Amino acid sequence: MEDRISLGARLTELAAEHPDKPAVTDEKRTVTWRELDRRTNRLARALEKVGVKQGDLVTIGLPNGVDFVEACYGLWKAGATPQPISYRLPANEAEAVMALAETPILLAGDTIESSRPRYDVDTLLALSDDDSPVEDRIAPIYKAPTSGGSTGRPKLILSGGPGVTLRDGPGAYRTDADDVMIMPGPLYHNGPFTSSFGGLNKGAHLVVLPRFDAEKTLAAVHEHGGTWMYLVPTMMSRIWRLPEDVRAKYDVSTLRTVWHLAAPCPPWLKEAWIHWLGPEVIMELYAGTEAQAVTIITGAEWLAHRGSVGKVAFGEMKAFDKDGNPLPPGEIGEVYMRRPEGMDVSYHYRGAEARTLPGGWESLGDIGSFDEDGYLYLADRRTDMILVGGSNVYPAEIEAALDEHPLVQSSAVVGLPDEEMGSLIHAIIQPRAGLSEEALREHLRTLLVAYKQPRTYEFVSENIRDDAGKVRRTQLRDERIARMKATEEA
Repeated sequence: MEDRISLGARLTELAAEHPDKPAVTDEKRTVTWRELDRRTNRLARALEKVGVKQGDLVTIGLPNGVDFVEACYGLWKAGATPQPISYRLPANEAEAVMALAETPILLAGDTIESSRPRYDVDTLLALSDDDSPVEDRIAPIYKAPTSGGSTGRPKLILSGGPGVTLRDGPGAYRTDADDVMIMPGPLYHNGPFTSSFGGLNKGAHLVVLPRFDAEKTLAAVHEHGGTWMYLVPTMMSRIWRLPEDVRAKYDVSTLRTVWHLAAPCPPWLKEAWIHWLGPEVIMELYAGTEAQAVTIITGAEWLAHRGSVGKVAFGEMKAFDKDGNPLPPGEIGEVYMRRPEGMDVSYHYRGAEARTLPGGWESLGDIGSFDEDGYLYLADRRTDMILVGGSNVYPAEIEAALDEHPLVQSSAVVGLPDEEMGSLIHAIIQPRAGLSEEALREHLRTLLVAYKQPRTYEFVSENIRDDAGKVRRTQLRDERIARMKATEEA
């Protein structure tokens, strides 16, 4: 289509339209659109000097900030694809992802060890002082975020489309050129990444926090006149639990749109936010990084369909039973998605295979049902996945790390309900003599990123797995939830 333009060329257009307008602000500085455009021209040239070619996937392990944004635009201008990971990822996990990406370099500070050549943004900028326009290039793949995968091995989710955007038309996530976007979420996650760059590509001002802090998020809205904000339910809970006089210190009346996604939101918490900011402000989206289909629900709709994540706004969704038969309204089954007819493939996996049914249906592993009006209600995830504060955690990955300890005979990991985080990770261990909880925590410290480490441990004497090595996680989880309820009622 004629109104599609490369991401690099779009940045140059926006810099010409309002060169002195703020583009990106972090805790240390603000860059204007002119500065962002010129600095990323230098970065694109530097990236070519260090061996990055058009079509490469390039791993970025940078914290939230201007540098992260500049690295992405520099890559797009070089015709390459950002492949973001957490800057705190343990070396073994980072290496597994980089091997899948076949990245020629690592864009990171000193928090990630790697045998690959490693550069930060300042080092790259020192390699080129030419900030004149670069030759227009299009990255064949827009982005390549990661996912843990149900096997516990990492996978990449490569977007099906190239690094282009639309000049005109509605902005993604209800963003526009006059928006001031407040982003406390980690940019290496898909939701923060796509919404932030979607807004930037419309000309919005992005204010990115280094990490989530409840009061500092409200302070950023107050200071910058934030009109748009991204949250997950854990963030919503922590903001809401601030003392009322602390929340009242900050003017949040400028907010026009607050999106929450990535995990189920407790109904009481959602209702509190709707009453606080207004039903026209609170928006919810349900989809996967794979982007086959999307549901959206406004605050006003949610009040009429309490607990729903919305109606399908793009693509198709249906609930199917275990035999692959579509279910009628009200019946709970596995939710499958399908792209709109005629649409190009929206993603490719590297390191995994899709869960499919005949007819082009694909599942992310969610369980739910639709009502008569077409509103989707999610019941749970497939039993092997745990949602912790909006992040997907797979037990197999944690169990593999636990089982590396010589005094662990067997292990099983389940998610138990937690009001703030959605779920907490509970490790059930069949130990050998001499094992302690402290030893296990120290063992995992360098193997798993913090949010994947178990919050609680339980040592048992009985076999956790059967002779075939299978574990009944649903049964283990249900037994412990029943025990928790019995204790609460006693």
